[in-house]
Amino acid sequence: MMDIVLSAVLGELASRSINFFISKSCKPKVLDVEDSLQRALLRAQVIIDEATGRHITNQAMLLQVDMLRDAMYQGCYMLDAFRYLYHDEENTKDQVVSHPFSLSKVDYLKGIGSSNRKTLILEQLKDTLDNLNCMILDTKELAVFITSYPRLYRQPYSMHLLLRNCMFGHQMEAELVLNFLLHTQPHGAEELEVLPVVGPGKVGKSTLVAHVCNDERVRDRFSEIMFVTDHDLRDEKLSYLGEKCLKKYQNSMLHKDGRLLIVVEVAGDINQSEWKRLYAASKRCLTSGSKIIITSRSDKITELGTTRAVTLKYLSDEAYWYFFKTLTFGSTDPMMHPRMAYLAMEIARTFKGCIISATVLARFLRDNFDIHFGCKFLVFLRGYIKLNVSKFGEHPTDALNQNKPARLGRMFRTSEEVVVHHQYERSSQEEIPKIALQSVMYGIVKPHAGRFEALAYRSPIPPYYNYIYTCEVRDLKTTSAKRKRS
Repeated sequence: MMDIVLSAVLGELASRSINFFISKSCKPKVLDVEDSLQRALLRAQVIIDEATGRHITNQAMLLQVDMLRDAMYQGCYMLDAFRYLYHDEENTKDQVVSHPFSLSKVDYLKGIGSSNRKTLILEQLKDTLDNLNCMILDTKELAVFITSYPRLYRQPYSMHLLLRNCMFGHQMEAELVLNFLLHTQPHGAEELEVLPVVGPGKVGKSTLVAHVCNDERVRDRFSEIMFVTDHDLRDEKLSYLGEKCLKKYQNSMLHKDGRLLIVVEVAGDINQSEWKRLYAASKRCLTSGSKIIITSRSDKITELGTTRAVTLKYLSDEAYWYFFKTLTFGSTDPMMHPRMAYLAMEIARTFKGCIISATVLARFLRDNFDIHFGCKFLVFLRGYIKLNVSKFGEHPTDALNQNKPARLGRMFRTSEEVVVHHQYERSSQEEIPKIALQSVMYGIVKPHAGRFEALAYRSPIPPYYNYIYTCEVRDLKTTSAKRKRS
């Protein structure tokens, strides 16, 4: 009896040992998963590039391409986080890592600091790889159908040059607006088509519309593109504006049938009576095929549309990192500079998806490509962001996006701060300030006392706005002393 029990126990132990060694040998290694994820990302990039180079009119296909693009951004993000925060962990131990303002690595890889770190990293890489492979598999038919759509002419650029001159992160939304403008109504339809475009402040609504309107196919379709603001809507003469434009272009551009595109830009809710007056005048005066686009931060304008609204959102962390990394390193391979890549990843995390900040900071890092300078720069950014959050309860980017006053630091003048009172845009034809905001924040330039205008950013894409800030440099000691006295 004892021999039978002992034999059974030994057999069970042997079986478990064999299963254990088999499972250990079958488990993929971290480096194998990393390599598989890299290959999957290349496959996804091929499909996305092919889709981006064609004029796709099917909205379901656009949505599928957009989902694949998001999965690719997530895969790039996880792969970079693994490479820069795990492979080079010992090399990246610098003052910035131990700084009290340093962001936790948990923000990148959950549980990366625990004893089961390798297992957690492997699981997250595998989940990302599985998700991306499923998306690629789902787009197998899509890759076939893409070839049936006309190819767009594109000048060959390096990726970092291309991203600077496109509506990054809103490719699908741009295609939806383009399809709306090029769509022909059924014969006999009398309804004037209206497309609402909604989204928070500084997300790129006006830029998106201007970018699409700059397309040659749109310019060929419409005789005139007329922009209307809140102030114009309150003008009683607006009722005659459409008729005057129509008469003007009927005489000179008859081959376009006098079609007019009206772009209405409002900040918040639109006055219903003003809208009804504009719509009635447009419907009465404009020829068939004319269209209206209305942009606003308020979701209420979706009720005015004759088609589904296009909604813009801020970039995800993964997409933002892809954009920021590409602009920062340009044609340089980030894997050749893992410490700088780690710093760039940390810097990207300090700003909440702001495209303007990404473009400006990426250029600043590229011009000062030094690990020690990068560490000081990151500490500076975290310092004044933490100060804003502790004093005013919000990130300075949030304040700027809502056109509220914001307080920014000065890198080489820590006893001073830059207060942004107001911000506005100027066209490329208007005169711009000679002082750059970056020179005040990150340099030693100090303007005259009192308020001054500074150029924050020049957009490289239509409508080529120049973003101007009305600023003031204040002494922090003087400000704190005044508060104590009051």
